[in-house]
Amino acid sequence: MHNPMEDSNKDMEPETRSGGMLVQRREKNYGDENGGPMFKIKVSYGSSLYNFTVPCIFTFGELKKLLAKETGLEPEDQRLFFRGREKDDGETLLMAGLKDLSKLLLMERPASKERKMEEVRKKEEISKACAAVVEVRAEVDKLSKRASSLQASVYSGTKVDEKEFIILTEMFMVQLLKLDSIEAEGEAKIQRKNEVRRVQGYVDALDSLKAKNSNPFDDCGNTVSVATNWETFDSGVGSLTPPSASSSTKVTQDWVEFE
Repeated sequence: MHNPMEDSNKDMEPETRSGGMLVQRREKNYGDENGGPMFKIKVSYGSSLYNFTVPCIFTFGELKKLLAKETGLEPEDQRLFFRGREKDDGETLLMAGLKDLSKLLLMERPASKERKMEEVRKKEEISKACAAVVEVRAEVDKLSKRASSLQASVYSGTKVDEKEFIILTEMFMVQLLKLDSIEAEGEAKIQRKNEVRRVQGYVDALDSLKAKNSNPFDDCGNTVSVATNWETFDSGVGSLTPPSASSSTKVTQDWVEFE
């Protein structure tokens, strides 16, 4: 005589999976084309609670992918806990003992938190460096107006005291030193590099203007023109000493305009 309890006991017996793992034998309807019964589960993350309806044979790795879309937390940065134990990505909800309306706890891995904190720190440093470059740029703008005034005087035939060129050049060099002290990355590094080149252009133009002021009627004599293409400063201002220029280079009016 057939005993229905025997079938029930068989369903409760463990079955052997590949690799020798013993797991609870699935009920007959677990292997249907829909992947078995659907579980409504809740996942708690911080002050938020997420609800999902997924097949009972869903793995925790697959669940993490769904959570990534909701929380923005990448699967590799997630830790899922059920009844106080962290679950492996390859384990299914059914294997872990979950039932309908079970609740999971989601936590972020410490390494992920540290990485985010480092990203925030870098953004703050870049913002700070950009602000420092903007401050230098404002000072350079003021100096450029003085340089423009000297230019107008020299080209109008007015003799300018040589000290005016020396003092103004030194003031531009002070701004170069300020730029050199700014530790910058990313966008801030690009802005600093551009400002360095801008200040160097003013210094070069002042050298040429000083030479013309000394020899207003001699365009081909022993005047000096400093090369405008100094070394490229990829990691900062670098050496602030320009290379020596040829004493026979012709000075023309085609130098950097200050305005």
